[in-house]
Parts: sequence; structure tokens; C-alpha cells
Amino acid sequence: MTQQSLPRPPRVDRSTLSFVPELVYFEPAALDYPKGKRIFEWVQKEGIPYRMTTSHNRITNLPGNSELEQYKIAKRTLVVGLRKTLKFDTSKPSAEYAIPIATGCMAHCHYCYLQTTLGAKPYIRVYVNIDDILEAAQGYINERAPEITRFEAACTSDPVGLEPITGSLRELIEYMGQQPLARLRFVTKFHHVDSLLDAKHNGHTRIRFSVNSKHVIKHFEPSTSRFEQRIEAAAKAAKAGYPIGFIIAPIIWHDGWEEGYGELLAALDDALPQDVRGDLTFELIQHRFTKTAKGVIEKRYPKTKLEMDIEKRKYKWGRWGQGKYVYPDEQADALRLFISERVFEHFPDSKIEYFT
Repeated sequence: MTQQSLPRPPRVDRSTLSFVPELVYFEPAALDYPKGKRIFEWVQKEGIPYRMTTSHNRITNLPGNSELEQYKIAKRTLVVGLRKTLKFDTSKPSAEYAIPIATGCMAHCHYCYLQTTLGAKPYIRVYVNIDDILEAAQGYINERAPEITRFEAACTSDPVGLEPITGSLRELIEYMGQQPLARLRFVTKFHHVDSLLDAKHNGHTRIRFSVNSKHVIKHFEPSTSRFEQRIEAAAKAAKAGYPIGFIIAPIIWHDGWEEGYGELLAALDDALPQDVRGDLTFELIQHRFTKTAKGVIEKRYPKTKLEMDIEKRKYKWGRWGQGKYVYPDEQADALRLFISERVFEHFPDSKIEYFT
């Protein structure tokens, strides 16, 4: 008698799930804070392996037999600690300052600039001393009064992807909602916004969704929310009264790009309520890379289909003396004109903040 094979378990669509780390490190001092205690209790309840560490900046004993394997494990590793540096970096032109509530991202976007800026520290860090961070933000607000001070919460992370674990973004939103001279901004590729919808934001937080063609999301943005999920989340946030924006980035020249980006703008038009369209922003960013990034990406994603042929690109000098490879003018102009026309076709009252 032949043994019957067991039925295959149903396939889990991981894009619907919020991030759950496979390994967690705690700084001992993090357990002295309510947020640290709550995360520690959640980790124990979920049965997630955890270790203690002296510093969130030095995680040196990650498992893995190769650099690539350690990188993949690091992207599934959460480090819970204190933010000791409370001097905020500038974040022009998006905002005056970057407000640091997390560093690192669980997504695997092949092109991401964090590949190089985070270098050997691709693990995900969250900071539990949120009151210290807010106190530092208040100092910047007071210093610039009576001017409005804008804070960007997603320069080094995607805080929406971490919100089910930390709750820090809601605290930040509600704090800024009480400040007449403060505004908050962040961008996300995740759809986990439900816990933010009833926050008392007072219209002081602009949520920007990073969107793209289905081709780009499928091939270059693993471990992020799907095309439809992001658009649905944007509609939810808009209906909850948040000012909304969209970052179409990176804009990638690929077969069928006109159809892909045309489909994207049409889908946004179908989903967004009419009453939010007078205060809608778009930021358009073409794909670019540095030589350093190209080397890192090809090492970490050896099978990537991301086109990074230097011979097909134009070298563009940056403000700080380091250049990047962008599309030649003819291609860049075609991308800019086509997408700008589709934006204003569907959203005539919106604002394109820049194309770069």
C-alpha cells in the first residue's frame, strides 16, 4: 500500500502580514522603558529568540555562514535600544529635520539607498526612549518659532512597517497634532495604517505612499505591500483626514513602462475620494545609483534584473561632490513628461513638488 501524500498547506500571502522578526536583541536599559517592556513581553509571548547586547550600534555575532546569509538574517533581526544621539540630521528639501524613531528596513528593495548608507548594519533598530526624542523635537520647534518646523520620520526606515510592534508613529503623530508650529511627514511602502486612522493628527501629518508600476514592485521590491494594498491604504488615510502624497520612485525605464505608470495613475484616480484632491502632492524620482551602490546591490541580490549599465547612463554630480548615474536626458525627459501629463490628467489640482 502506497503512503498517501499529505495535502499541501495553503499558500500564505506574506504581503498581507506585518513584520515579525526571527531574532531580537535588547539593550538592557531598553527594558527600563514602558515601550521596551511591552516589546520584550510580546517577543516572549511569540516565542521569538532573543539576546542581550551592550549597544544597538554593534551587533557582531549574527548567525550565518556567509556575508550574504548574514545580510538576509540581519534584515529579519530587530534590535531594541535607546536613541542616544538626539541631534537631528537635516532633511532638505522634504523637511527641516529627520526625526529618528527607527533605523533600517525589513523590505528588500534592490535599489534602496540604505544599502550603502547603513552599510554593515542592515538590521532594524527601534528606539524606546520616545519621550527624549519628542523633547529634542520640541527644542527644534521652539528654536525656529514662529516659523513652522517640518520633521521627516522615514529617512532611515519605513516606520509604518514597524508600527504594529512599536506604536511609535502614532505617538509622534498625536504629539505633532498638538503643536501649532510643527508638521510631520513620512513615506511608506506598507499598508499597515489601520492603527493610525483614528489618531488625533489635526491635519499636521502628511502620509506619502511610495508607489510604482506593478512590474517594478514585482521585480525590485520584495517584502513590501502589493500595488493594490498601498492604494487601498492611501484611500483609507485620505478618508481619515490625513493630507496625502505620493512618491513615484524610482521611476524605472522598462518594457511597457507607459502602460505600467498609466495604470498606476488611473488606479489612484479610481481609489481616492474627491475631497482630498486639492491638497495632493507628487514627488517623481528617476532611478539612479552610485558605483558603490552598484557593487553592493550586485553582491546582495546577485540575480537582480535591475539595469545598472554605466554605459547607458548619464553621470550627474551631486551637491556633496559625489555623483550618481541617472538616465540620459532623452529618456529622463520622456519619463518626466509622460508621468507629469498623467498626474495632471487625473489630478488637475495636485502639485508635483519635483522631478529629479
